[in-house]
This record gives sequence, C-alpha cells and structure tokens, in this order.
Amino acid sequence: MIFQTKRAGKTASFLLSLAISIFWVDWVLGQQSPNILLILTDDQDVELHGMYPMYETSKLLGQAGAQFHNAFTPTPICCPARASLLTGQYAHNHRTFNNSVSGGCNGPDWLHRSEPRALPVILQNHGYRTFFAGKYLNQFRGAKVPSGWNEFYGLHGNSRYYNYTLRENSQNVSYTSTYLTDLLRDRAVDFLRSATQGDVHRPFFAMVAPPAPHAPYTPAPRHRGVFSNTKALRTPSFNNPTEDKHWLVGSSAHLSNETIATIDRYFQGRWESLLAVDELVAALVAVLNETKSLENTYIIYTSDNGYHMGQFAQPFDKRQPYETDIHVPLLIRGPGIAAESHLHVAVSLIDLAPTVLDWAGITVPPYMDGRSIYGDLLQAGRTDGDISLHPPYRHSLLIEYWGEGNDDTYNPSCPWRSSDRLAECTPEAACHCQDSWNNTFACLRDFKYNDDRIYCQFSDNENFSEAYDLRQDPYQMVNIVYDLLPIVRALYRLRLQNLTKCSGQSCIV
Repeated sequence: MIFQTKRAGKTASFLLSLAISIFWVDWVLGQQSPNILLILTDDQDVELHGMYPMYETSKLLGQAGAQFHNAFTPTPICCPARASLLTGQYAHNHRTFNNSVSGGCNGPDWLHRSEPRALPVILQNHGYRTFFAGKYLNQFRGAKVPSGWNEFYGLHGNSRYYNYTLRENSQNVSYTSTYLTDLLRDRAVDFLRSATQGDVHRPFFAMVAPPAPHAPYTPAPRHRGVFSNTKALRTPSFNNPTEDKHWLVGSSAHLSNETIATIDRYFQGRWESLLAVDELVAALVAVLNETKSLENTYIIYTSDNGYHMGQFAQPFDKRQPYETDIHVPLLIRGPGIAAESHLHVAVSLIDLAPTVLDWAGITVPPYMDGRSIYGDLLQAGRTDGDISLHPPYRHSLLIEYWGEGNDDTYNPSCPWRSSDRLAECTPEAACHCQDSWNNTFACLRDFKYNDDRIYCQFSDNENFSEAYDLRQDPYQMVNIVYDLLPIVRALYRLRLQNLTKCSGQSCIV
C-alpha cells in the first residue's frame, strides 16, 4: 500500500510536470510565434485596375501595412503558380508545369515529392495549427486531405461560385446554391474564433483562396449590377494587334464589337465578384481585432497570376509574358511593418514561403528558390539608415510557362484542326486561341542597375525573342529585342539560361 501510494504520488507529480510543460510550450508559442493569414485570389490583375473594388482591403491591409509595386507571379497560370507559392520554388524545380495532371498539377511528382515538404507541413511540424479553405490545385479531387492541414475545406477542381464540391476534412460535401466566397468567409471566421479563443493558443497559419475574379466571373446576388456602367480598361494596347509579338499574339485580328461587348461584360463581372472578397477580408480582420489577435498576425493578400482583357486584340485570359498577366497585387500588414509603406523591390510568389518561415523563426530549407522579404518590410519603416537587416537584394525574376496545346485541347466549335495543337479556343472569344503547344517561354524580369525591362525567349521553331523597356514603353507596344546591342542580348540569354536551371540560393541574382 505504501509502495502504491508513492507510485501514485510520482505519477501525479509527473502528470503535473507534463501539464506545466505543455502549458509553457503553448504559452511560449503564443507569445513568440506570430499568426499568419494568407488570402489568395484567382486571376486578379494589377495593370487593369483589379484592386479598384477592394476598398476595405486597401484600407485595412495596404494603408495599414505595405504595398508592393513590383510583385510578380513566376508562372502566369493557376496551378504552377500555386505550387510555387506553397513550395517556394520555381516551376522547373517543383515540376508542376500547367493545369493538367500530365503537366504535374496534383500529379505523382507533386503528391510524393513536393507536397510532403511544402509550407503547411513545415509550419505544422513546428507547432502551428493550419487551416485551408478554397481553391487548392486545379486537379485536386478530394480523396483525402493534403499533407500539412489540420482543417481543410478544399475545392474540387477549378474555380466555381455555385454547384461545387469541397473536401471538408474527412468527407466530400456538395453545394448547389451557396455562394462559395461567402462559405469560405464563414469557415475562416469560425476557425479564427476557435484558434484565438482563451488566453493560450497555438499560433496558426490560415490560407483562404476564394474563386474571384476567375471565370465564370459570377458576383454574389447582392453585388450584381454595381459596376454595370463600367467598361474594360482601354489601354493603348486594347484591341491593337501588333505583328512584332510571338506568332500566337502577333497573328491576332481586330476584335469585333460583339467580342468587345463580351469583354466589357466579363470585366464588370470580375470587379463585382471581388466585392465579396473585399467583405471576406474585412470580416477576417474584424475577428482578429475582436479577439485581440490582430497585432500578432501577419496578413498577406495576393493573387496567383494576372489577366488580360483585350490587350493586343487577345480577348480574355492569362498565359502571356506581359505585365497584365504576370504583375500581381501584394499587400502585407503585421508586427513591425510600418503603415503606408511602399516597396519597389522585385518580389515573386516564390518569396512568400521563405518570408512566412522567417516570421515563424524557422530556418528556410535549402531547396527553396525564394528569399525572405521580411528585411525589406522592416527596412521600409526604418529612418536611421541601418541596412543590417536588409537581405541580399534580388535584381532578376524568372517568369516561365509551358504551352498546353495538344490534340485533346481541340475545340470542334472553332475552325481549327486538332493537329494544330491549339488551346483555349472558344466561340465567346471569337475562336481566337489563347494558348498553343509552342506558347512556351522563359523571361527575365530585370531590375538590375535601376533597369525596368523584360527579356523573353520562346521555345519554338523560330527561337523567337521579345524585349521591352517598361520605363519607356509601359504598355509593351514595341518589341525592342533587335534594337539591343548584341552583347546585351548575349548577356540576357546567359542570365536567362542560368535562371532556368537555378535551384535554391543560385536563384537569387
């Protein structure tokens, strides 16, 4: 009996010590590790004023934090860009090349190599509670929850607003009449409340990926008609075909009035669909403020890629190396970030994973190609000239894309042959095909020596090249590649060749 009493006493003492240890770890995590909220839209541009509908977002995140004016996608298409964001890698390293399974989207290489070491897995392994709601990868079909997520509400397939299926943790749930952006808002609000309740909580990483403003550009009923008098932005390149571009763009003909009317209607729908996203952002910030968690939370707002609407007589799509398609919004607020900061450093979506890990105090794995921009954010608010916190500056970004055109992308509604290997040909776009098998390119977005240029090479039979000086020609109207000195072209080719083979720290140039 005495032995049992002593053993019981030791057991009680051990359990008490364990409870205190768990409490201490949770307290330390809660005190020292910030929360992180990432909001990722789908196909939201900068160049065509895609942030115009985002009044609350601009106020709550941009004015209260930092706006990045040179943020770019590494690949102007959804699945590879999302894979880059989650892995911190360029597409040539994570090997998700396009939106098809055969192109790596949610394919075997992603499932067995990239996903198990992606950002949410790393954070989860370091004590973060993780949450996802929205569009994950285009070819995701929810047989199970992807690695790294404690709570998961992932959309099956591509962006939709109604009639969709979500993988909701242990089961698939289908909805018909519930507007998806609103559902994601409610799921995220519930998570933030539960994750921040009480005095002690684990830090969280929450990612919310609404469908807007992706096709079919469906606004919430309450927002229909808000921009009914708005037309697509008539940039100098709007409905302006030019022959000095790659053949897919250079062969464009003037758009008909009917096609332009369609573009205007889609433009209105895109802006109207973003109003629900703006409400989503405001709701999440309100919950964080209400639960006294806002000051310890970093909030990132960005998009997977941009979009064009009528530029160079291309109706509506992405997949091109022009600013409309590659320039994305990026707003960040959080601890230590000065309000109303404006940063002009070159940033890619591959930099977000290293930045999040930097905030969390986690060593960035050597396989990540991006660099943390935390030092840039700190530097933006400093007035003493101390650059010791400033990380190595990047002068060059890589933009790469692999054309998807093949026999299976043939559309019999348009007057082309399957052997042409064209893609994205629709009657709504007057059968102007917006992708092809040889719409494959790599571009160097160059900021070296205060330049603002882009140099591109296409992998086709012509080895076609394009170059633009964005300071002199912001709308990329005139291809100046053959106006460059031969030595300049040679140096660009060499720099681009090195970037397309880079890995890890060698990508920071």
